[in-house]
Amino acid sequence: MTHQQTAGQQLAGRHAVITGAGAGIGREAALLFAREGAAVAAADLNLAAAEQTAEAITAAGGKALALEVDVAEGESVAEMIAAAEAGLGRVDTLFNNAGIMLSEDRGPEDTDLAIWDRTIAINLTGVFHGCRFGIPALRRAGGGAILNMSSLVAVMGSAVPQLAYTASKGGVMAMTREIAVQYGRQGIRANALLPGPIGTPLTAELFDTPEKLERRRVHMPLGRFGEAGEVASVACFLCSEAASYVTGAGWLVDGGISAAYVTPEDGA
Repeated sequence: MTHQQTAGQQLAGRHAVITGAGAGIGREAALLFAREGAAVAAADLNLAAAEQTAEAITAAGGKALALEVDVAEGESVAEMIAAAEAGLGRVDTLFNNAGIMLSEDRGPEDTDLAIWDRTIAINLTGVFHGCRFGIPALRRAGGGAILNMSSLVAVMGSAVPQLAYTASKGGVMAMTREIAVQYGRQGIRANALLPGPIGTPLTAELFDTPEKLERRRVHMPLGRFGEAGEVASVACFLCSEAASYVTGAGWLVDGGISAAYVTPEDGA
C-alpha cells in the first residue's frame, strides 16, 4: 500500500530550498511542498536529477527551479542560496536533507578516516553550511522554518555499526536545538527529522539481501520499512504554519522502533 498525502495548501506563499531533491525523501518532499503551494528550489549534487524533480513540479503547474550544489563545500552552498533567492524572490523555508550512508562505514576500529571525513563533511558540515548561508536569507524574508535531516540513530545505538553516520546525525540534532534557541526570537524555527529505515534507493543499495532487510524489519512494530512520502508529509507539517509553535524538536518518523523493547512476531 502506498501512503499518499492529500494535496492542500499548507505551504501557500512559501519559498523553499530542498537539498538532495533529486531522489528519495528530498524528491518526495519537493513534489509535496509544491503541491502544497510552495515555490521550490530543488538542489542536488546531480543536476540532472534535480532538473527532473523541477520539471515534474512545473509539469503539474507548480513553480520550481533546479540547482546544482555540493553541500560539503561552503562556496557551493552560498551560491545555491543566492541563486534560490534570485530565482524564487526570497527563501523562507530551508530543508537541509542531503546526506549519505557509506557501506564502508563500520565501527571505530574498522572505519577508515576517509570514510569518517566524507560522511561528516556531507551529513553534518553540509547542514552547517546550509544554516550558515540560509539563515541570513530567512532573516531577509522576515523569518521562516529550517528543517534538518537527522536520523533515528541520533537517539538509539545500533548493533549493526555505522559510526560516522550515527555521529553525524547526532551532531545534526544537537546543532538544530542550538539554532532553535538562538534564533527563535528572530522568527526562525528549527527542527530535525529523525527517520527510521525508509525504502529509498540508498537503503536498497545498502540492504541488498533479504537477510539484511529482515535484520532490520524484525525490529519494526509496524512490520515494514517506511516510505519516502511518509517522511515528506511530516517535513511538510514541520515547515508549515500548523507547526508554528514547534521548534528545537527532533521528530521521530520510525514506525515505532524507538518505542519497542520487544516487537511481536508476525501474525501475533
